[in-house]
Amino acid sequence: MRFGITGNAGKDSLWKALTDVIRILDQSGYAYVLHRDMADMLVTHGLAPSEETVAASNSAFIAAADIILSFGGDGTLLNTVAAFGQASKPILGVNHGRLGFLANVEGSELSSRLDLLRDGTFIVEERLVLEATCTSGSTLPVRFALNEFTVQRSGAAGLLGIRVLVDGREMNTYSSDGLIISTPTGSTAYSLALGGPIMAPGCGSVLITPIAPHTLTVRPVVLPETAEIQIEVVDMDRPYIITADGVSYNGSDFPGPIRIARAEHRVRLVRFKDQDYFSTLRSKLMWGARKQH
Repeated sequence: MRFGITGNAGKDSLWKALTDVIRILDQSGYAYVLHRDMADMLVTHGLAPSEETVAASNSAFIAAADIILSFGGDGTLLNTVAAFGQASKPILGVNHGRLGFLANVEGSELSSRLDLLRDGTFIVEERLVLEATCTSGSTLPVRFALNEFTVQRSGAAGLLGIRVLVDGREMNTYSSDGLIISTPTGSTAYSLALGGPIMAPGCGSVLITPIAPHTLTVRPVVLPETAEIQIEVVDMDRPYIITADGVSYNGSDFPGPIRIARAEHRVRLVRFKDQDYFSTLRSKLMWGARKQH
């Protein structure tokens, strides 16, 4: 078992936690490989890792790693998924951020989990991924999303008109600030903030959530994951953006309808036997919490 170590190299506080983990790995005789960005961060702080532990490229990193440890927060994990998710390697998020909903192991507890990781005593959850393609022939720089794709207005006042077809049939033309197309994983992200339902991983669904719709009777809609969704902004005179897991692009660079459907691959996230989805909901969303006097 070789651990691949990557993460948010721009998070200055991370280098101390990283050096602690590397020390434990060295003392325990565990094999590991560092992503070049993480190695450069250590060098910046006067700590030079041995060259044989540093991957020369992304392809070398993914080839060498049996399991990927992503140090940072949920945003970092999404970046890791964007970079390496298609390789089908198990990914564990090590939380050094705020919420840590996807990055579900706190940095302070990682050392106690390493033996379990080495021995394969963990569970791999396969998460649905969405793929966006432009019918005009142009290509989004990030075309896969673990959480969600969105189309939303940018800067100018006024609602967008967004036409939606499902499996080739007219569903609705939304008048709203935008639209979110999310996976069950993403149902606890942007969509949740807008009143969308929580969907447990593995439920086989895709969620359409309007952003501030003009008509109050418009509500989120749950579709089967096999659905092919086509969205098109019909108010082309208004600026809008397209986002893929929070990475945004100018909508005018990708004219015409966008097709969103289930990707061929799934992202493999690691959890442990003492963790479950509902305990994460209770902990991270503070269900049942009482005010302390």
